[in-house]
Amino acid sequence: MDGAGIAGTFEDWITPESVTLLDGTRLQLLKDGQALRAAYDAIAAAQRRVCVEMYIFSSDEAGREFVALLCRKARDGLRVFVLYDAFGCHDTDPAIFEQLRASGARLCAFHPLLVPWRYRGRWRVTQRDHRKLVLVDDNLALLGGLNVGVEYAGPWIVRPRRRYRGKPWRDTGLTLEGPPQVALLVAAFARIWRYANRGGELAAVEYVVPLPADGDFGVLASAPTQHSRITPITQQLIAAAQRSLWVTMAYFAPTDAIIDALCAAAKRGVTVRLILPGVSDVPLLRIAARSFYTQLLEAGVEIYERRGPMLHAKTICLDAGLSIIGSANLDYRSFESNCELSVAIRSPVLGAQMHAMFEHDVRYSKRITLANWRRRPWLDALLQWLANRLRRWL
Repeated sequence: MDGAGIAGTFEDWITPESVTLLDGTRLQLLKDGQALRAAYDAIAAAQRRVCVEMYIFSSDEAGREFVALLCRKARDGLRVFVLYDAFGCHDTDPAIFEQLRASGARLCAFHPLLVPWRYRGRWRVTQRDHRKLVLVDDNLALLGGLNVGVEYAGPWIVRPRRRYRGKPWRDTGLTLEGPPQVALLVAAFARIWRYANRGGELAAVEYVVPLPADGDFGVLASAPTQHSRITPITQQLIAAAQRSLWVTMAYFAPTDAIIDALCAAAKRGVTVRLILPGVSDVPLLRIAARSFYTQLLEAGVEIYERRGPMLHAKTICLDAGLSIIGSANLDYRSFESNCELSVAIRSPVLGAQMHAMFEHDVRYSKRITLANWRRRPWLDALLQWLANRLRRWL
């Protein structure tokens, strides 16, 4: 990629046309490094304000390019807000955050690991901000599964004098242009920014805008609280599927209730398809995901393991018309420990694009069949059983 825009990407993926919602909001589905490039271009074009919320803000070449850009915008007089997770950035060079502060950007670490007693609020060290969001001028938002780092950016961020040697992770992003719906994401950011700076009850961070019966956009900004609505909403969505339920998920170690819901959907005739990682940066979590394969396959669920780059996308598409895109995985951390952000969009056009992206991933995946799975080594089955018992803490 030459960085000229978001037209090209890897594995012969052809970027689809943008989608327009009923209120005029324009959506663009993005794959891999396209999304981070779109975020970079949007920040470069910002005129008034930039808000960045990231679980990981690396100090590698991609991170430093973003820091340099944000510093330039802050020095130009724009209001720049950066919220990063203290654990997600535990190995990030503190110098890049000092550069941001020195430029005039407002910076905040979510649930700091050092001197936590200075933080005004009640929280546990396991509670993290896993959201990924970029807001520009209250008119554009970008979200999905991508953090700021070379593995998410791909080769466009690397200067010509150096050769990019890694494979960009397989991820999915979405841009939204238009004040009506972007305003909802601004409100979600304002809640978590206020909490991170002032403390208070973590429940105040949750911001759920249900998808109206006659509307096409909803927000699922969750907080890890006992009464979070995200888990029951997820179960309701699965139960509502009538024809198809296609899931692409980086980290898959859900509750038994979610597994039962997926199996029930397949048994009532819904085409349930899962794309899960063939390789993972959390190997034990992949083993835990595989512990469910027998139950899912016996129920009629199709399972594919993505080959090539590491799968990091988190998307769900119901009946080719309702799409969920964001940062939330189907695992205990997303349900019980993390602040997550996803959007729900009702659009047959976007649904068709999501199905096309899914089928494209299938081309680079290996299908797992029940007959072959039953012949796996007994030691693998034992490790999967053990990982299943530990999945709440992975």
